[in-house]
Amino acid sequence: MLHVTLRQLKVFESVARHLSFSRAAEDLHLTQPAVSMQIKQLEDSVDLPLFEQIGKKIYLTDAGRELYHYSRAISEQLTDMELALDELKGLERGKLNISVVSTANYFAPHLLAKFCQRYSGITVSLNVSNRETVLKHLADNVTDLAIMGQPPDGLDIATESFMENPLVVIAPPGHPLCRVRSIPVKRLEQETFLLREPGSGTRSAMERFFAEHRISISKGMEADTNEAIKQAVQAGMGLAIMSLHTAELELETKRLRILDVQDFPIMRHWHVVHRKNKRLSSVAQAFREFLLKEAHELVAHVARVDN
Repeated sequence: MLHVTLRQLKVFESVARHLSFSRAAEDLHLTQPAVSMQIKQLEDSVDLPLFEQIGKKIYLTDAGRELYHYSRAISEQLTDMELALDELKGLERGKLNISVVSTANYFAPHLLAKFCQRYSGITVSLNVSNRETVLKHLADNVTDLAIMGQPPDGLDIATESFMENPLVVIAPPGHPLCRVRSIPVKRLEQETFLLREPGSGTRSAMERFFAEHRISISKGMEADTNEAIKQAVQAGMGLAIMSLHTAELELETKRLRILDVQDFPIMRHWHVVHRKNKRLSSVAQAFREFLLKEAHELVAHVARVDN
């Protein structure tokens, strides 16, 4: 019989998922030597190497791939057990794991704060990442729910829209187009646009819009955060298309302006997403229903108060 501990499997699963000892250590809040020790003990127990190093990268061996398959299955069984126990506790206790794309972080904390006021006994783990990482969290079953603008293709997921997500064209206050009304979309070909990274939902929506209107734009700087894009627009490096929710503070303080462009805003929606085969805890189910019923009005109220 193998003498394998759950702790060793948890550490192994994280290393195998990230293919990195350092990232696993960060993920598990351990030191890298502690992670290495757990893996060494696990390899001694199974009497087979689980990883091989080629250059600076590590890869799973055949034995590692087999163990990764079973460790994920065991992890999901333990999660189901934890959820079943949480069901018995009701909403007085429990934990909510949620991943949101970075653009949604401009309103998600307000919603979580309101939800936690109602259910003060729960704890929340919030991960804010780019779209690619959030999709990986869904695929790896490490999050209960995700909030994103564009639902993914190719994953067995359930998705529901809960709030509008208008995309607008923003410019620095001194830009000549700020004084123009009903700007033809074709006029944007004369401008330079600052872009989010490839794979971003906002960038994908922007590129689809311009392709549908047969418009070729000049692309300037790329950045992986909305903050970097907003700062660059304020500095006069170009225009940008982004969610209205991300720019409300700068619009209020008049550091940015929305251009009056024909066919804008591009109307998208925010979605709450989870794996179809995932058993949602009572806490996760309650938060999902909270988003569907109340998110739109709560976010609109926050915007009215801030303004």
